[in-house]
Amino acid sequence: MAVKELELKVPTSYGDITLKQWIELQNELEAYKDDADAITALMLYHLCGLEPKYLKSIAVDDYALVKTELESFLGNTDLPIQRIIKIDGIEYGFEPNLSQMSYGAYADITQYKDLTIDKNWAKIMSILYRPIKHKKGEMYSIEAYDGEMREEMFLKVGMDIHFGALFFFVNLLMDLLKGILKSTMEKDIHPNIKQILERSGQLIPHSLTSPAEILQK
Repeated sequence: MAVKELELKVPTSYGDITLKQWIELQNELEAYKDDADAITALMLYHLCGLEPKYLKSIAVDDYALVKTELESFLGNTDLPIQRIIKIDGIEYGFEPNLSQMSYGAYADITQYKDLTIDKNWAKIMSILYRPIKHKKGEMYSIEAYDGEMREEMFLKVGMDIHFGALFFFVNLLMDLLKGILKSTMEKDIHPNIKQILERSGQLIPHSLTSPAEILQK
């Protein structure tokens, strides 16, 4: 009986994982969150291209190597924002001045209840990142928002860029919450309000699903 060779493409960073892969993985993990074997099979399938039926064919050493490689970066999603990115040879810039964002862009982003990486995230990214018109050093201007959604294009972009953009807002909110708590420390405020603010700051990082934690378990 002929031996089938298995070729795995193991990602070594979030830049090797597309948004499409990440969303498909998250959607399936939710259904199998109590099944460790199924979770392992799903991660190797979506991130490495290994079909579940071949999972038991992997040598113990190879399995341990892949597991170690994934664990080396999956635990850290707090990545820096990349203000300028290149897709298909075209440079796109992150909205340079959020306070001056057009009403149309603001309205289209705020129609989504949660600012999190889900099925709507590619649309949000296509609003925040637009083609660069002029650039000089670190300064740049981008095209005006025209309502066009380039979601298919952003589904192919690496998760290092997506997490960088997400944590830009997460860290912004955390700083805001800390500032609010600090300014109200010496004032008489209802204890429930303070607890809600503190809890919000603590829950934000934990609300982001981490496959690394699942893989380690």
